[in-house]
Amino acid sequence: MSVHDIDLQTLAGKPASLGDFAGSTVLVVNVASKCGLTPQYAGLQRLHDRFAGQGFAVAGFPCNQFGAQEPGAADEISEFCSVNYGVTFPMFAKIDVNGADRHPLYAQLTEFPDAEGNAGDIQWNFEKFLVDGEGNVVARFRPMTEPEAPEVVAAIEEQLAG
Repeated sequence: MSVHDIDLQTLAGKPASLGDFAGSTVLVVNVASKCGLTPQYAGLQRLHDRFAGQGFAVAGFPCNQFGAQEPGAADEISEFCSVNYGVTFPMFAKIDVNGADRHPLYAQLTEFPDAEGNAGDIQWNFEKFLVDGEGNVVARFRPMTEPEAPEVVAAIEEQLAG
């Protein structure tokens, strides 16, 4: 099954799927509002702005599993992202990315290894997965990798040139 086929909900509670982005490259990121890495929202938004016209989107998935750093309700998360970082990229309902209640999307994403060949659990907030237009995971970047790091931008550009 492609990640495009997995049922999701938007942050506003509407049904959705990554299939809504079929044909586009998507950077899937688990996000949090009260994390030391939260400033990565700014880089994610710049990536989204830079490549959106070429068939690219960032997709944010709030998660409260790491240090309880995303405690807010959907409306609080939405307001925080908009007011503090001008986020316009799609945001989805809060989910679990690890453990017994891991969302099916992340059950599939975490099978993909990072550049060192390590698959498995999400390490922390702001882990990134690049998904191609067919719904295949093509790259994984750990939390400390900035959204605009050369390797992330190169992987996005390679998919868009594809």
